[in-house]
Amino acid sequence: MQGTVDGFSYGIVTPLVAYLMACLGGALGLRCTTRSMLVARSRRPAWLALGSVAIGSGIWTMHFIAMMGFTVDETAIHYDKPITFASLALAIVMVGIGIFIVGSRGARGTALFTGGTITGLGVASMHYLGMAGMRLDGRLEYNTLTVAASVVIAMLAATAALWAAGQVRGVLWSVGASLIMGLAASGMHYTGMAALSVHLHHTGPATTGDSPASLLAPMLIGPLAFLLLAGAVMIFGPRTVLGQPEEPPAEEKPGVPAHATVPRRLRHPAHTARRTVQRAARTPQNH
Repeated sequence: MQGTVDGFSYGIVTPLVAYLMACLGGALGLRCTTRSMLVARSRRPAWLALGSVAIGSGIWTMHFIAMMGFTVDETAIHYDKPITFASLALAIVMVGIGIFIVGSRGARGTALFTGGTITGLGVASMHYLGMAGMRLDGRLEYNTLTVAASVVIAMLAATAALWAAGQVRGVLWSVGASLIMGLAASGMHYTGMAALSVHLHHTGPATTGDSPASLLAPMLIGPLAFLLLAGAVMIFGPRTVLGQPEEPPAEEKPGVPAHATVPRRLRHPAHTARRTVQRAARTPQNH
């Protein structure tokens, strides 16, 4: 018996909120990647690690917010917590590998292709491992071609987002990169869900249980709190995440003394000579 699947039981609310969460995680993560290209090499791993956690948390939160709207009319849905959190760890690790490649070698050529591919595969792997943690009285089946299309969407969009983040051209590029990263996660998710069909094990009356929202909400608290904190940092501490190069202290600038002052403008030589003559004329002379 094939189950009746509804992926939008809350209407447009869950897709919209899910996309915004993916964009928020992508905004911080990609700006951290940009920032890593502008700081000293010794500080680069810390920025890339923060970016990995941000993007991984963003796409994981996006996935399970979207899953709050997923129901099968004939059976209740539960989630295996170890597998669910394993999908978060997988997302952080694979996205981390991708952005470490781009952050260390630049957003171009082979490094961009490799980093974007691994990041996209991280998005897709998180999705399908998260789906493997779903428990219901039936089995999940996927259309192979649609699954392949979802993976390609994730890789292409992730590559485009990393390229935009690597341009280091200001806020508009950062916003565009985060929107593309949100598209990578959301587009991959809903394309993957379109490939899904549910075949039930029983033909009896529908079973009841807790709603997906009540099951998933407690697990989302930690990653969601991290993303909100990241958003606060982006709003109230823009220099931290906008990719602006750090200015060294005045005494550390080569060729400039610690307390040197630069004149506002140079006076014209003729003006200087005229004032010297006038001062000499006014000076009393001894005969």
